[in-house]
Amino acid sequence: MYAPPGVKISKNFPIPDMQKAWVLGDPGQLIYKEKAIPVPGKAEVLVRIDAVAICATDLEVIYHGPPALIEGGLPFNKNWTPGHEYMGTVAALGPGVDEFAIGDRVTVEIHAGCGQCKRCREGMYTSCHNYGMNYGDVNKGHRANGFTTEGGFCEYAINNINTMVKVADDMSDEEATLVVTAGTAMYGLTELGGLLAGESVVVTGPGPIGLLGVGVAKALGANPVILTGTRDNRLEIGKKLGADHVINVRNEEAVAGVKRILGGKGADYVLECSAATNALNEAMLMVNRGGKICLAAFPHEKVPVDVANIVRNNIYVYGIRGEGKSATHRAQAFMEQKRFDAKLIHTHTFELKDLPEAIRYAKDRIDDAIKVVVKMPSAVAAKKMAAE
Repeated sequence: MYAPPGVKISKNFPIPDMQKAWVLGDPGQLIYKEKAIPVPGKAEVLVRIDAVAICATDLEVIYHGPPALIEGGLPFNKNWTPGHEYMGTVAALGPGVDEFAIGDRVTVEIHAGCGQCKRCREGMYTSCHNYGMNYGDVNKGHRANGFTTEGGFCEYAINNINTMVKVADDMSDEEATLVVTAGTAMYGLTELGGLLAGESVVVTGPGPIGLLGVGVAKALGANPVILTGTRDNRLEIGKKLGADHVINVRNEEAVAGVKRILGGKGADYVLECSAATNALNEAMLMVNRGGKICLAAFPHEKVPVDVANIVRNNIYVYGIRGEGKSATHRAQAFMEQKRFDAKLIHTHTFELKDLPEAIRYAKDRIDDAIKVVVKMPSAVAAKKMAAE
């Protein structure tokens, strides 16, 4: 059984030597196999993964490669496991770790910065200057689960203690996988203004980040919160998460709709989550003079931008990467307090062995899948035992 020197384990949490894991072969090819259980080092723990959500960026990695960077290059055929939005149970502690205990339920952030570059020292570890610089004889300490290091489509993974957030016992595994998504929305709103009470916020795009962006904005006191999109059923979910107004852009032009709702004025803030090619230019037209725009999604092609409009109207434009500045901790606190119901965006659940089918549901939006969650064998077995 698993018992590496210097690693604290518990007889209450026996760990096998091998685990089931999906590894990436050629583009779009996932292979189910056994891999060794990794060993945590200083400031690291071993997490028994209980559930992992599928993110659109996982699909980008699996089918195209970037933004994953494994051994300095594309992630294909390197015996590497993708997946990054996971939660689980602390199973073993690396040397010197006392911040967590074996048995703690945690959800995890993706990024652990190097801790020594300028951006990390500012708290911007998702913009670490040493991203991916851990290969060969160089180890800068940077980690990004599912991007530069092993991901979560498996049973066990290593996490730096700085990336872990304890979750409440009454929070389901599925809901806990959504904390990182809410954390990304929180990061965007933090950069826009932080305390949004009484400010008007437009969220464009009712995907996972956009929908939870509505919930976070409303929890921060924004008023009104306006959600734009093309699917009525998702806009209805947005209402349940706190949107005061929704605009189906198939029926009404987005800028005109925002101005109508706000009495001819623009919004104070726009959180752009659609990745539409025209999204930034539209956001500039729906934000008020001196307003702020945060880009939380990105189109796949270069986009012409009306820079003169930004300058003339004193508009501030921000881009964010991931869930930086400890936003995940703040998002988890909101979720624990039931300030919004993140479970509304969880639509489908599969077992680990059925990951390719789960990927198909997420990729092709079968049954209008929003967040697809994959459960681990241990979690499925525990649920069955509890039911019996």
